[in-house]
Amino acid sequence: MSDQSTGRREALKARHRAAILGAARSLIDERGGAHFSVDELAERADVARRTVFNHFASLDDVLLTLGTEVLSVLVDDFLAQVAAAPVGDGSRASMFDELARTLRAADLVGAVVAIIAIVGVPGPDDGRSQVLTHTAFRRIAGALAAEVTRRYDAADPLDVELMVSSLTSGIVVIVGRWIALTSGVLDEAARAVWDDLLTRLLDNIRNGYLPA
Repeated sequence: MSDQSTGRREALKARHRAAILGAARSLIDERGGAHFSVDELAERADVARRTVFNHFASLDDVLLTLGTEVLSVLVDDFLAQVAAAPVGDGSRASMFDELARTLRAADLVGAVVAIIAIVGVPGPDDGRSQVLTHTAFRRIAGALAAEVTRRYDAADPLDVELMVSSLTSGIVVIVGRWIALTSGVLDEAARAVWDDLLTRLLDNIRNGYLPA
């Protein structure tokens, strides 16, 4: 196969994938959530049903990809902020403080609301949404760990991985609490609730269970 033919085929695949994701976003916006079938998605994207499965393992995989894209935009901004900040003294405390400052500055709660719109409300009543939310946050943890390791090349990779995974797992926990307290409605009061929960998360991870 010529390079030109390969290029055309790859371009067609990219167009199909983008059409499927665009159609999913459109249906979610129209229906207030992921209330559609694979057949409806294929029809909206103007592709065959099998084309959807050529690109995604399942409808959940489509939703997970959309959720990960939302977080990826946030993570790109997060990494840019981290990269622009002065490097600390290389200690674990320095790494943690840097991550904590950037987490406070990021619009995490805005991303959470966008993800809820895609995958539904994560919680005991919807285990599927809970799994998708966990998976989306787990996917971005690697990017964060890689950036911290790049900046602190003398750091123990296990220390970095444990720190980042503790933060991302903790964020998933406070997402559930935030939804329970605010019903997922984002306003100034809800942002204040998020800020309080994030502060408690950071304090718990920073101080552990040492005496106050």
